[in-house]
Formats: sequence, structure tokens, C-alpha cells
Amino acid sequence: MRTNIKIALFILMLTTCVCNLQAQDKRAKEKLEQKHEFIVKETGMSQAQRDKFMPLYEAMEKEIYNANHNAREQAKKISASNKVSDDEYARAAKNLSETKSKEAEIENRYFNQYAKILTKKQLFLLKYAEIKFYRQMTEKKKK
Repeated sequence: MRTNIKIALFILMLTTCVCNLQAQDKRAKEKLEQKHEFIVKETGMSQAQRDKFMPLYEAMEKEIYNANHNAREQAKKISASNKVSDDEYARAAKNLSETKSKEAEIENRYFNQYAKILTKKQLFLLKYAEIKFYRQMTEKKKK
């Protein structure tokens, strides 16, 4: 009897975890879609431009996320470890400090591709729209 209760509780906990992960994933996708819609609106992209631009933009975002994620993961491992050498600290610190330059390199690489799709004004408005979107999201969190 106790085994059945344990199994039922385990299944319930597992289902709850999966549901929470799915909800988080759904919220992240919704936020990303909101950001994309905001950028399209702010830059005045046509549907044809959007169809060409968004796959590139999503690929850029994924590359930037991965660069940041890898540096953060390394930092987490080091901060959780009790025995860390000075070289490991130095490597982790360097990786963390290089994330901004990696982001810039990735953005510059994609910027050249965007220039083939968007007008010069839209290229300008793109960066402004990203900044404006994050400001709005920050303001919403504060409220």
C-alpha cells in the first residue's frame, strides 16, 4: 500500500514539474513573440521583410543566448565548487567578461545580413525597438 502511495506521489510531482516547465516555456515563447511583433511594428517591416528577417533574428538571439548561457554555467560550476584553482577563476572571469564582446561580434555578423533585407532607417529603428521593448518589460516588472 505504501509503495502505491509513493508511486502516486512521485507521478503527481513529476506531472507538476512537467506542467510548470511547459508553462514557463509557453511564457517565454509568448514574450519572444511579443518582442518580434513589437520590432516588426516599430520598424515598419513589410510581410516579405518579416519573412526573411525573423529566421535570421531568431538565429542571432539563439547564438547570443548560448554564448551567455555557457559562460553562466561555467561560473555556476565554479561558485558551487569548494576546490577551485586560480587558473579556473581566471578563465571563468575572462569568459564572463568576454560575453559582451561575443554578443557584439554576433550582432555585427547578423547586421550585415539584415542590411540586405531592411532599409537603413529600419536598421536604425531595429536597435531602438529592442531597447524600447526591454525598457517596457522592465517597467512592467516593476509594477
